[in-house]
Amino acid sequence: MKRVNIYEEADRCLLCQDAPCTKACKTGDPARAIRAIRFDNSKLAPQWVADCTDADLEAAEKACIHFNWPIRLREVLRSIRADDVTAPYPSLEIDFCGIHCENPFFLASSAVCTNYEMVARALDAGWAGVFYKTICLQEIKEVSPRFDAVHSHGPNGDFYGFRNMEQLSENPTDMDFDILRRLKKDYPTKVIVASIMGQTEEQWMELARMAEEAGCDAVELNFSCPQMRLTGMGSDVGQNPELVAIYTTVVKHTVKIPVIPKMTPNITHIHHPGMAAYFAGADAISAINTIKSVTMADDAEVSGQRTISGYSGRAVKPIALRYILEMSQNSVMKGVPLSGIGGIETWRDALEFIQLGCSNVQVCTAVMQYGYRIIDDLVLGLQRYMAKNGVSHVQDLVGSQLSSFTTPTDLDRTTIIYPIIDRERCVGCGRCEISCMDGGHQAITFDRETRQPRLIGSKCVGCHLCRLVCPAGAIHLSKRVTKKE
Repeated sequence: MKRVNIYEEADRCLLCQDAPCTKACKTGDPARAIRAIRFDNSKLAPQWVADCTDADLEAAEKACIHFNWPIRLREVLRSIRADDVTAPYPSLEIDFCGIHCENPFFLASSAVCTNYEMVARALDAGWAGVFYKTICLQEIKEVSPRFDAVHSHGPNGDFYGFRNMEQLSENPTDMDFDILRRLKKDYPTKVIVASIMGQTEEQWMELARMAEEAGCDAVELNFSCPQMRLTGMGSDVGQNPELVAIYTTVVKHTVKIPVIPKMTPNITHIHHPGMAAYFAGADAISAINTIKSVTMADDAEVSGQRTISGYSGRAVKPIALRYILEMSQNSVMKGVPLSGIGGIETWRDALEFIQLGCSNVQVCTAVMQYGYRIIDDLVLGLQRYMAKNGVSHVQDLVGSQLSSFTTPTDLDRTTIIYPIIDRERCVGCGRCEISCMDGGHQAITFDRETRQPRLIGSKCVGCHLCRLVCPAGAIHLSKRVTKKE
């Protein structure tokens, strides 16, 4: 019998509220252990079931309410080796444009932070701060339904892409600033940022002034919402460097707290508005907001109509990273603090943004799927990574991978890495041969009798399509060697 794939099994978990499996387990928390695996902390999972007997885990399995068959808790949790990191976990404290943060993890301005109670629960859970949902002076009336999603398989469950038509805060302006005032009073060590959007210079100035008077630590200028119904707002501004410069300047002249323009990805060269914000005196820059998109599900229609709206979720992370990289590599903007947004679900996602130059990250869609509780694994995962790699301060990671990037012209084209097939892991599905024959370089043959693939070295170009499509993780990297003439 093939050994259980712990990640595949953990992906099946429903991540239940008040998990029945844990309630049935007398000596541990199997639900928390499975969640650790789900969010890229598999080595930490055993600590939550260290004292569990097989009988405890068997009872937990029987209590599992999965709609197909129970999660194989015993096989999964007994197959993980104990963590080998012995170094003490470091603090995640970091400064962002002069503001001290207990960790780099923030809620992004969105539906995950629209009232006092929500934000308070998030801060209690361990988030360092919040970019509160964007406040404006216009009346906001939302549509129903306003969300849609793109799933890997079928119409239900976890999604990799999320589309929303939500605009700004529906609360009265005075109510929102009162909420921010209360949050800062009740959570003085947390970072409270007001996100604002005006339509005229006077509105930008008025909203910024109200944010400062409410005691906010900083103000984020939303130049990037892709679905504002009024011209001269949202991404209309972010696509116009002149307007970015004008509005950033007037806000900088109005308040003393840090000013953080938020960039739109719905533009070819993000560094154009980025430089406009920088020269206007921006203290930091946030990027990115959602990407303009279309989904076609009938269930997402609004009275029989559709529209272009914003796309987020883990599908957009590579695009967000590209924009962060471009701003980090811009020699003119060098040194401006960046706040990264886009597809962050795990600590490793966050680390990638930090390594490309971000001093903090903002999370939205993952919280909408899994709740504020993901902060536990974000913090623990980054701390473990730092301890394992001898990193004492998060700041030491900021921009640490920038030097590894070059232009396509300068990439090494004289060497090759051949794939290696792990016969013990290979299940004989033949997917590698199908993809190589129809989408690669016909460098794999498949013996239908033995159900074993074989690499043809003379044809292999080292593209690694086979490794990426292998569902069993049975294809690995070999050493880099010089190409044969």
